[in-house]
Amino acid sequence: MLSLSLAALGSAAASTPIQFKDLGLSPDLFSIGSFALRWYSLAYLAGILLAYWHTSKAAKTPGAPLAQRHIDDLFFYCTLGVILGGRLGYATFYTGGDTGLPSLWTEPSELIKLWKGGMSFHGGLIGVVLALAWVCWRNKLNLVRVADYVAVAVPFGMLFGRLANFINGELWGRAAGPDVPWAMVFCDRQYDYVRDVCLSSGIARHPSQLYEALIEGLLLALILVPLFWKTRARYRPGLLVGIFTVGIGVGRFVVEYFREPDDQLQEFARQTGLSMGQWLTIPLIAVGLFFLIRALIRPEINSGTATQV
Repeated sequence: MLSLSLAALGSAAASTPIQFKDLGLSPDLFSIGSFALRWYSLAYLAGILLAYWHTSKAAKTPGAPLAQRHIDDLFFYCTLGVILGGRLGYATFYTGGDTGLPSLWTEPSELIKLWKGGMSFHGGLIGVVLALAWVCWRNKLNLVRVADYVAVAVPFGMLFGRLANFINGELWGRAAGPDVPWAMVFCDRQYDYVRDVCLSSGIARHPSQLYEALIEGLLLALILVPLFWKTRARYRPGLLVGIFTVGIGVGRFVVEYFREPDDQLQEFARQTGLSMGQWLTIPLIAVGLFFLIRALIRPEINSGTATQV
């Protein structure tokens, strides 16, 4: 599967646009009867496990604001926050999507049907922040410092999640011009590899899932991880979470110019000049700048501060 994908990508310049179905990517790692192990599920799992491992390792550094037992609580509640916040955020910001309903709030039973799709990044982020606040309040931990340690690990999940979106052939980008050699023709609906069915409009589009994986995932990880381990950034409360928030906000704002808005929000984007994702990103950038500037104008904390337990 990987060799086919690389071969197709490698010949992009000679045979544009790339046909997504020719990449040989399947949303399922394997299936047995009605059970299927999907790459998207593995992406969530890999992101959570890698973030858990990194945060556990970071908590062993001098002056860490949390202990291992706090991390165990954090990742339980943060996982719930991602799922519940993502779904409720989608119902609030993006209406009913492919369900054909004007809003998922009008049909509460639809909210639990995650297999129909519909997760909001901004809703998931709000869910994680609320989970962080709850654990920190209950354990009397410094919320901003704990957020610094968690923020470093979030890009891992963003990277895997966006790669899974690409493998699924979903959330593709806007129409691309002839000067984009990596433009792809995606299937209007998920490609059926068993029956070799790919209904497509034939429009070559930006693979915006890969743009997001590179900017929101790989690039942010390459910035935040060295800052945490090679500098004294973690001793300036709010610096790492500020860099993360500004980085992911600016990255998402830029990528939205290449990402196709949800069908039900096409008119909203035309009328306002910005997509829903861009409007929701503006306050995110503002909050990130606040923490970033605040961290830089304040003195470092004592690196020998004892861990709160």
